[in-house]
Amino acid sequence: MSIWVDSSTKVIVQGITGKTATYHTKKMIDYGTNIVAGVCPCKGNTLVEGVKVFNTVKEAAKVTKANVSIIFVPARYAADAILEAVDAELEMVICITEHIPIKDMVIVKKYLEGKNTRLIGPNCPGIITPEETKIGIMPGYIHKKGRIGVVSRSGTLTYEAVNQISKRGIGQSTVVGIGGDPVNGTDFIDVLSAFNSDKNTDAVLMIGEIGGNAEERAAQWIKENMKKPVVGFIGGKTAPEGKRMGHAGAIISSGKGTADEKIKIMSDCGIYMSEIPSTIGDVLVTALKDNNLWRDGYNIWDNKGVLVWKRIGIKK
Repeated sequence: MSIWVDSSTKVIVQGITGKTATYHTKKMIDYGTNIVAGVCPCKGNTLVEGVKVFNTVKEAAKVTKANVSIIFVPARYAADAILEAVDAELEMVICITEHIPIKDMVIVKKYLEGKNTRLIGPNCPGIITPEETKIGIMPGYIHKKGRIGVVSRSGTLTYEAVNQISKRGIGQSTVVGIGGDPVNGTDFIDVLSAFNSDKNTDAVLMIGEIGGNAEERAAQWIKENMKKPVVGFIGGKTAPEGKRMGHAGAIISSGKGTADEKIKIMSDCGIYMSEIPSTIGDVLVTALKDNNLWRDGYNIWDNKGVLVWKRIGIKK
């Protein structure tokens, strides 16, 4: 019941000896993630949280048969860390690091062409298949196993949306944070396409931000290709023109990339839009009911978190 990662995924932590990486390595292990190795040059044959450290990704992958890595190294070294993981022929690389220079990511993006490695990020919270594996920095406890795919440019808005729907008993198949930088590895369309093909995903929640045109391109793809209902939200609606909103990619320029513009295009393409964060769960409920996707165990709550209706599900 997932895309890309599950309980069988074997994970390498690049930069594992750093304070932040060590902290999140423990959190991932506690969640049940199969962390099989760490990597830090000149720190080989040491242990961090019981995980063996190797000097290179290639060595770690060869010994442990790992297929995914997560990167916590400082920004100035992050691009090289990504390239090292690609050269080791890992299936996926998740880069948490923020503030990577755009010129570095342009080089990485070009290098990835024709390779079999998928990059998620940089500047992202990672990916989680609830109750199976958490490869990232998101709070695992708010997630619930289920049939709703989630893809987002924003970390904190993802947590808010997931928390809302989990409290309604509506679980997630996989949650993917693609990051908000202008040059990244995996975009909305990549994730939407995977969810569209996943027989265990009923609907998708897509969370975007002001700036750029990623949401507009995804909306057009949804209109032409998506077979499942999509619920959308755009963060940064009240931001003035030219305001940068935390992510390097979230900046309005020359009147383009505004929240109103994105919301209109997404609505015109058939996406169920939530105007404010607090109604994301309500809009998802509407989308599920409209498409006969309501299931046993889903609950309807009012804005104060009080259960007001529970319905035996309508199954596909």
